[in-house]
Amino acid sequence: MKLAGKTVIITGGARGIGKAYALALAQEGAQVAVADVLDGTAVVEEMAQKGGEAIALRTDVSDEESVNIMTHAVQERFGRIDVLVNNAGIFVGLTRKPFYELTVEEWDRVMNVNLRGIFLCSKAVYPQMKKQGKGKIINVSSATFFMGVPFLSHYVASKGGVIALTRTMARELGEDNICVNAIAPGFTVSEALQGSPAYPEERLQMLASGRCFKRNEVSEDLTGTVVFLASPDSDFITGQTIIVDGGGTFV
Repeated sequence: MKLAGKTVIITGGARGIGKAYALALAQEGAQVAVADVLDGTAVVEEMAQKGGEAIALRTDVSDEESVNIMTHAVQERFGRIDVLVNNAGIFVGLTRKPFYELTVEEWDRVMNVNLRGIFLCSKAVYPQMKKQGKGKIINVSSATFFMGVPFLSHYVASKGGVIALTRTMARELGEDNICVNAIAPGFTVSEALQGSPAYPEERLQMLASGRCFKRNEVSEDLTGTVVFLASPDSDFITGQTIIVDGGGTFV
């Protein structure tokens, strides 16, 4: 068990890809804090049934006070913070439109969660990781950044910002022995997307046809990468972005 005795925070861990991350990390022995605006109780109960130790914390990652309360609660419960997975983000429900038709409110809503949330959560856990002399921060970006997907400029720009922030933080935190890396998933048919009228079966088939592996990407395709980046196996890797999209994007 690669993460025995380690404490992991996963934002946006109540469903979808975040839930898959939480279950996979718990299976490797991690104590898991599920931080989400949604109720993460069901995920925590599922981990507990398998012998894992976890807590669910209602958290708005775009709000500094909410993030600080969450971080304090994790420290109180587990006494340490070893890994932060910045997974919370807005994608489902976004309306595709040209950038010049976006409202300021739409732009800010995406940026506040997808980018500001990573800044706030990373800032909150940093003192504890520095005190421990080691830590892992894993930021979730998106393969859409490398492709420049049209009509989602606010989302794509936010995910490009995640990669930029990852590289800067890696430079700043290297002396503290904190690894900062990013994962860039391809279009993933997660729990949150299943049955969405915006993504009918024919559209999913079209997206799958552009990959080397001609099938839908699912949440479980991403868990091996997050376990690797959270574990000691990646202790000399930092500032990197790993694209996990079945060969849809080459950079």
